[in-house]
Amino acid sequence: MIKKIIYALAVILVVIQFIPMNNEEVNSNEFEISKNFEVPDHVATLLQGACNNCHSHTTTYPWYANLQPIGFWLKHHVDEGKEHLNFSEFTSLPLRVQNHKFEEIVEMVESKEMPLPSYTYLGLHPEANLSDADRRVLVEWAKEQMAKMAASYPADSLKMRPRPAAAEQ
Repeated sequence: MIKKIIYALAVILVVIQFIPMNNEEVNSNEFEISKNFEVPDHVATLLQGACNNCHSHTTTYPWYANLQPIGFWLKHHVDEGKEHLNFSEFTSLPLRVQNHKFEEIVEMVESKEMPLPSYTYLGLHPEANLSDADRRVLVEWAKEQMAKMAASYPADSLKMRPRPAAAEQ
């Protein structure tokens, strides 16, 4: 019985290698964050190394993304990251959402929730290992962008609206 299960799993692993994975990225940079916000070179370098693989349309998949089911998992992980924050689509968002995304960048980078430890685990993606100084640079940059937005737009245009309470059943 165990031999049959192992054989079946081996067959499944071989078969799924032939299922294509769509890794094609959108080439448009029309709504790139740098279109409306100042991104100094040193910040752009940090974003490129630590953030853009999961949070932009410039994802570079590692060689092991060609091995399934790892590739499917990575693709899902990247798609999920882009749903939360996508620097390639940043300026297409309403102002209040852009401001909120900067708040989230500050929160996630300060608390060391980003980049994800699984992204840098075992020396994978060493460029994403942010030092405390790198973290301060990203946090200060995000805070500066929020301050510039606050100086340029009415305060009510930058506040997230409360979500309506879920209807009780």
